[in-house]
Amino acid sequence: MNHALIFAGGTGRRMNTADKPKQFLELYGKPIIIYTIEHFERHPEIDNILVVCLESYIEELWRLLDKFAIKKVSKIVPGGDGADKSIYNGLQALECVCKNDDIVLIHDGVRPLINSRLISENIDSVKKYGNAISIEPASESVVHISSKDNIVSVPPRSEVFSVKAPQAFRFSDIWDLHKRAQRDSIRTTDSAHLCSIYGVEMHFVKSSPCNIKITMPQDYYIFRALFEAMENRQLKQMDEVF
Repeated sequence: MNHALIFAGGTGRRMNTADKPKQFLELYGKPIIIYTIEHFERHPEIDNILVVCLESYIEELWRLLDKFAIKKVSKIVPGGDGADKSIYNGLQALECVCKNDDIVLIHDGVRPLINSRLISENIDSVKKYGNAISIEPASESVVHISSKDNIVSVPPRSEVFSVKAPQAFRFSDIWDLHKRAQRDSIRTTDSAHLCSIYGVEMHFVKSSPCNIKITMPQDYYIFRALFEAMENRQLKQMDEVF
């Protein structure tokens, strides 16, 4: 089976929204988290969806799932104090339904512009290589700095990519890594970072350039502009190519 673990446990402090978390901000009457979940709901290869959510919003999310006819979500569990703890909570909840070789796609609840191709390629990569990390070529040069705030190096842009989501794994592989990190008191930014820490060989799939993460206020406006353009089919060809 193929499972989607969507984590949306953040409070959205950087969005400066006092009334609700960023994942519940709306565009045309639909919350960002629902736009995200719908991609997995509609994908024929996704069998089950588990969502990690702010505990105080779990009841609201169930209401929204019913409103927008989302049927594949089997469970919503409370988030933790960071993405890694939220993912841990989600994997722990999946343990009772996942077989060791089941595939789990881990995705940010605030990345609502993924596409079916990216989901399929993540699944295919896990079947072939054991995991999949969605990446995007860097559009600008990046630097490596030292602890003294000096620039140590400027890697060639052709060798530098941004890590995106989904990130997909066999259930037993990623669950073992997160349990190990928990025992070792290691905090990570995402599962790719965790794999890097423990020396796991990773394989990549190319992400769509529209696969943005809504973190800052300006990201919401970029999302709105991209969504409207895609609705008007102005970016359809670009999305299929990438």
